[in-house]
Amino acid sequence: MADALEVLKSDPDARILAGGTDLLLEFERGDSTAPATVVDVTSIEDFRTIRDEETHWRLAGGVTHNQIVRHDEIRATALPLAQACLEIGSPQLRNRATIAGNVATASPANDTISALMVLGATIEIASLDDDGGVALERIPIREFFTGFRKTALGPEQMISAILVPKLSNTHRGLWVKLGLRKAQAISVVHAGIVIELRDGKVASASLAMGSVAPTVVMLDAINGLVGTAIDEETIRQVAREVAAAISPISDGRATADYRSASVVTLIERSLRTLRDDAQSSMWPDAPPTLSTEDQLVAAIPTASVFDAETVVSVSVNGTTVDADRPTKTLLDWVRDQGLTGMKEGCAEGECGACTMLLDGAAIMSCLVTTAQADGREVSTVEGLDHPIQQAFVSDFAVQCGFCIPGFLMSGARLIEECPDPSDEQIELGLSGNLCRCTGYYPIIQAVRDAAVEIRGSND
Repeated sequence: MADALEVLKSDPDARILAGGTDLLLEFERGDSTAPATVVDVTSIEDFRTIRDEETHWRLAGGVTHNQIVRHDEIRATALPLAQACLEIGSPQLRNRATIAGNVATASPANDTISALMVLGATIEIASLDDDGGVALERIPIREFFTGFRKTALGPEQMISAILVPKLSNTHRGLWVKLGLRKAQAISVVHAGIVIELRDGKVASASLAMGSVAPTVVMLDAINGLVGTAIDEETIRQVAREVAAAISPISDGRATADYRSASVVTLIERSLRTLRDDAQSSMWPDAPPTLSTEDQLVAAIPTASVFDAETVVSVSVNGTTVDADRPTKTLLDWVRDQGLTGMKEGCAEGECGACTMLLDGAAIMSCLVTTAQADGREVSTVEGLDHPIQQAFVSDFAVQCGFCIPGFLMSGARLIEECPDPSDEQIELGLSGNLCRCTGYYPIIQAVRDAAVEIRGSND
């Protein structure tokens, strides 16, 4: 960490990269042609660790969303955070994207922020002290955001950890979201709610809402709950007060009027769910991550300096390939090697056509640099030998073929993780892959049939 902070201090324009799913997209969309210094912090020891510190969880700065999704104890004690993490992007993105990155980007639409705010999280910030060591300071997350996409983080600082308090057995917490589609949707509105119940009445209540203001905001209107039982009259009154307290904007996702009207329904349903102690009822059974825990926590073994001419060495489908230009995306680099099965459909991690496996975990290769694959194993559709391929042919799931390589990679990885996948698991596992021909039913059937064949051969 000290090494990373030294680079930040020596180069004011240097940028931290942990998952890169926001940063690389920002570079792709930027107008500047000047070279950028990117500090990849994923080789820092223990930077992806989750530690139980009795009253709270300490999430190191590199902890990914899928690590939270896989963590049953966090779901039991900090449910709003787990629910928010499951709504971030897709399984491929959640394998790379970090909680700290979501916080540092500071968009009011970033889902985990409202969950962390309502849970009372604290941001741990690292910087160099006068002796070159690492100094740590802690800021309550409610004080961390200073404006639209602005934070208290200085140019020579980085997020070293996020401390998330555990809910007690007298607390109930819930995170909810309204989006324009079921998966990979930027929030129209999102909210985290935590209440404390004593003797059947609300002793305290907190609400954080996102996509309704330049920053995620805490609202005092929910204090109308305190001292009351959560009956229908109270629910309706509080929902109206919350809607009246916000002044949302109109944008490409929704009008201000639609947001305000939706908030009423969102809050009413949330309060009924908390009243009925049903906040965990919508959590899916064993949601797939297209990865393993070991793959999620493994640190990238290199800390080398790369430029456009550096030669990297990558194992592609079992064959070691040496090539330069590691600053290109992994997708472009692989296609330059003549492996053109993986396609660029969106170049922003939305469609899944570029899905590859990096050390066995599914990723969107349009949002990974080749430098990040140096010394690692990459698997593409050209190296796939799996019953799912024949199942796609037999079930007429191939259609135009553009998106199919990505579906094959995700489907094969899903079956490896869930040998007997439910329909819900198949839909969640494939939620990062979009079919332009809208033929999802034969694709789902092909995954089912491939799983059945593998189980039969194993028997």
